[in-house]
Amino acid sequence: MKNKSLQGMLACLCLFGCVLPQNTIAQTKTQYTSLTDALMTGRMLRGKSGPQNVDWINGGNQYSFASKDGISSMDPATLKESVIFNNADLKYPGTDKPFEYEKFDWTHDFKHLVFQTNFHKIYRRSGVSDYYVYDIQSKQLKAAAKSARSAELSPDGSMVGIERGGNMYVYNFATGQEKQLTSDSTSENGIFNGHGDWVYEEELEVSQAWNWSPDNKYMAFWQFDESKVPDFQMTNYEGQHPNNIHISIPQVGDPNPSVKIGVIDVNSGKKVWLSPDETGDFYIPRIYWTSDPDVLAMVTLNRAQNDMKLYFFNVKTGEHHVVLEEKNTTWVAISNFYTNINDMLYFPEKSKDFFWVSDRSGYYHIYRYNYEGKLLNQVTKGNWDMLKVIGINPDSKIIYYLSAETSPIEQQFYSIKYDGSKKTRLSNQPGYHDINMSPNTKYYIDKYSSVKVPTHVDLCDDKGKVLKTLEDNKAVSDFITNHAYSPQENFHFKTRDGVELDGYMIKPFNFDPNKKYPMVMTVYGGPESHEVFNRFSGDAWAQWLAQNGYVVVNVNNRGSANYGSAFLKGVYKQLGKFESEDFAETAHYMGTMPFIDSANMAIMGTSYGGYISSYTLLTHPGVFKVGMSNSPVTDWRLYDDIYTERYMDTLDDNAEGYKNSSDMTHAAGLKDHFLLIHSMSDDNVHPANTMQLLTALTNAGKDVDLRIYPPGAHGAAYNLQSYILISEVNFNYLQHYLKGVCDLPNLNNKQ
Repeated sequence: MKNKSLQGMLACLCLFGCVLPQNTIAQTKTQYTSLTDALMTGRMLRGKSGPQNVDWINGGNQYSFASKDGISSMDPATLKESVIFNNADLKYPGTDKPFEYEKFDWTHDFKHLVFQTNFHKIYRRSGVSDYYVYDIQSKQLKAAAKSARSAELSPDGSMVGIERGGNMYVYNFATGQEKQLTSDSTSENGIFNGHGDWVYEEELEVSQAWNWSPDNKYMAFWQFDESKVPDFQMTNYEGQHPNNIHISIPQVGDPNPSVKIGVIDVNSGKKVWLSPDETGDFYIPRIYWTSDPDVLAMVTLNRAQNDMKLYFFNVKTGEHHVVLEEKNTTWVAISNFYTNINDMLYFPEKSKDFFWVSDRSGYYHIYRYNYEGKLLNQVTKGNWDMLKVIGINPDSKIIYYLSAETSPIEQQFYSIKYDGSKKTRLSNQPGYHDINMSPNTKYYIDKYSSVKVPTHVDLCDDKGKVLKTLEDNKAVSDFITNHAYSPQENFHFKTRDGVELDGYMIKPFNFDPNKKYPMVMTVYGGPESHEVFNRFSGDAWAQWLAQNGYVVVNVNNRGSANYGSAFLKGVYKQLGKFESEDFAETAHYMGTMPFIDSANMAIMGTSYGGYISSYTLLTHPGVFKVGMSNSPVTDWRLYDDIYTERYMDTLDDNAEGYKNSSDMTHAAGLKDHFLLIHSMSDDNVHPANTMQLLTALTNAGKDVDLRIYPPGAHGAAYNLQSYILISEVNFNYLQHYLKGVCDLPNLNNKQ
């Protein structure tokens, strides 16, 4: 396989005749002067998203937010803003040095702030930081923890729980003493407490793997033993002697870390291990404190992730019982990374009811249980997906939630009684709504947009009344009035096999229906994701393509969320099959439009989008003239086990499915132009994926254009310069193969 220079390749003779880039259309609006200009001014399209770092305080009757000079608060009842403190007044303890911080969190009593500073990233969600605590009343700033992976104040603000170096500690403000609570983690034994390993953090969102009990008495924590997990090795090419980087990441079929839950009495130091009645390989993806401070809820999943159990444990004795079990023929979801849903279980305070979100009816809905595990009622019903629980009020017995009831491409806000009565739609505007609700459910911040309306942010009461507009993004409206902008146009169609799909297109600026334009399909396509919404497009890359005469297209392929379980889970055990069919069918549908040049289409994507771009190119040759794949999985046997086995089942039970979903199986099918990009430092999708695909393509006598970046991470770009360069490489590739442009700019001689 050749790793040839793209500039050399692009200087070659064009088989279908070279053309030079032209701009003959009279410009009546300002246009981007370069791709860099487009990417750097993309913020003008995204606009502002309202107040930042919002935290509800004073029981939910106010919220704090990051202001220009510090932290302020807003009282929704009076609409008055107040300054909590100015950053200029904060100094490192005992010095005059200005205090700098990355982020902050309030304590549960809203009397203290915990500041995180000096952050050094480890994985996607984790890092090592120093932590300081600020007392609102005394205005004192105190150091709480140094070089800690996490730190959290107790609910009453009297102690700080700390995880450092895989062990748990507690710092008591009254005594000024730090006490070590665990000591069984060392750098040699593979055991650590209080933080997730790589795969739990990446795929189960378990980063801070511990929490306080509501009564301040206990700390519940995960303990991991990854001594049997194989090494995931990458090479660091810096310096005179490159060295290997070792990370313990289980891939398909590998041993997982063994995990158990401990509960420590922070005063006595007594530790109780909570052991569920599980055999074989299983996960503990969630723990929750219930409204009873002595009862901890534990969720377990079998390795295939199709059998979920909910246990209730007495933390004093370890006694336990199963309250709920849910099985599925595909997988049981306990979260959704793509839609920012971290929980499917909810335990309201002051209540002996809990709520579980299940798709047992064919759509995701809310189910109400009591603490004995009795199903009391199904709360939401219908042939639509409940998307996310936003708030629960145990006094009024009202649940607030987002749903796709109006359309799978919209997200609307509703309230409903516990018993399923009095359902009320609270969001009044069409489009996509993102809600931040106060814990007492009296107020919420509604951030919404549609394809026609830039992001709009309102402060509302619990009946949906707008109390104040916090952001209208008039600047975005002004920008697209005076600047070239091509709006997103949503469409719906039926494939030749009868599958109904939602898509969008972004047409070229100064679109002429009598012309034919090349098409670029930008895809992700992974299970449980969702790409096409009725929301405003601030995609600067798409706008640059549109300005340069491309039609940009995307589609909600089978496997996407919000369409019910049949549509979502039909991809189970056969990743790639239906997604690629849907992308090929979308290309066929678009090709019937008179303004599409069906001979010049491209498909491109990153991560799962990289996988499905290459898989579609290999299994549907001739549909797309160009495929561009960044950081692709090329064989699911090479990816981490939690993600892969959730959607593909275990390798022992689905060997044929793994074979069919592999790019390597279909390498001989490559007929079109293929650009492959990967970082050698990608800890998410190992570069072995690309290297093994290159071998398979070479053995099949196939060529590919390759870009390798030694540093970087998932997605290849590792700083602004590399991001711009990769974008320029992609654009030049499209220009050359879809438009026949030979006289492309020299990327090494930019002004």
